[in-house]
Amino acid sequence: MISATSTLFPSSSSFRGLLLAAGKGSRFDAGGADNKLLARLPDTDDCVVEAAARRLLSVLPVVAVVNDLPGEVGRRLAAIGCEVVECADAAEGMSASLMCGVRHARDVAGWIIALGDMPHVLASTHGGLLAALKDGVDIAVPAYLGQRGNPVAFSRRHLDALLQLSGDRGARELLKRFPVNDIPVNDPGIHRDIDTRDDLAAAFSSP
Repeated sequence: MISATSTLFPSSSSFRGLLLAAGKGSRFDAGGADNKLLARLPDTDDCVVEAAARRLLSVLPVVAVVNDLPGEVGRRLAAIGCEVVECADAAEGMSASLMCGVRHARDVAGWIIALGDMPHVLASTHGGLLAALKDGVDIAVPAYLGQRGNPVAFSRRHLDALLQLSGDRGARELLKRFPVNDIPVNDPGIHRDIDTRDDLAAAFSSP
């Protein structure tokens, strides 16, 4: 369910980035006091979700799905240019957030579905996925050293399938059901998320 939105992009844009930023992050802080998406990254004033959003925004307009529109995650994402959508069903899992974003941007030609806790994905990776969509590919996934990662791109040919997802596996099941185009990238960031405090510490220790 979409309950509210902020700044709207022109409907003429052909593709959207969908940034899923509605998770609780219980592995980072089981008590819920510290949101991993708001943790600051090294050598920048950006938090995790801002860094992820900026990389995606450099390539295409972004719809960010959050669980609390007035909350800090939503405010920060709106401030840097995302269209922010609140998903009232976010607690049901990643699929609910994904479907919320797709419903909101259902009239575009395709989507790059990115995760708010993956700030290391390069803009060039997003660009490669967008190029694949523009070339007519229906599903594109980046691969680093032969191993697939995130984000994932879908053309609107899979709109109905995306709107029938369930659970916390996002669109993974669709990658098993339909042909997938691997896009080779020189980007280890497609395999790196900030899931625990150790992941955040590793970001500070990386050269």
